[in-house]
Amino acid sequence: MIDNSVLFPQPIQAPVRPRTTPNQVPQGQPAGSNSPFAQVLDQKISGEPVRLSQHAQERLRSRGITLSETDMKQLAGAVDSVAQKGGKESLVLMGDAALVVSVKNRTVVTAMDRQSLKGNVFTNIDSAVLL
Repeated sequence: MIDNSVLFPQPIQAPVRPRTTPNQVPQGQPAGSNSPFAQVLDQKISGEPVRLSQHAQERLRSRGITLSETDMKQLAGAVDSVAQKGGKESLVLMGDAALVVSVKNRTVVTAMDRQSLKGNVFTNIDSAVLL
């Protein structure tokens, strides 16, 4: 004899997640800027000085632009601000100089004086900072 009964197992249920408040992050799942990794990364990156590329050094020399230690600190602060906003390549206008900075590398790529700015088009930048 053939048994024609059909076996219906219990339906599969989704696992139950613990409830969290909107500001609480579940353990094991750090999110965004609240994660310890992001905090350490921000501290390490913001502590690094901004460097000048060889090209930028030549441009600064040829155009008679000097950057003091205070200017470099202001520039580092501007680069930190752009980095926090997600910028990658930024135009920084400070005093009589315009600097194109690679935020990722924290490096000034090129520099221009105020007289050379007129009529120029800046390409491949995603942000600008006025100091």
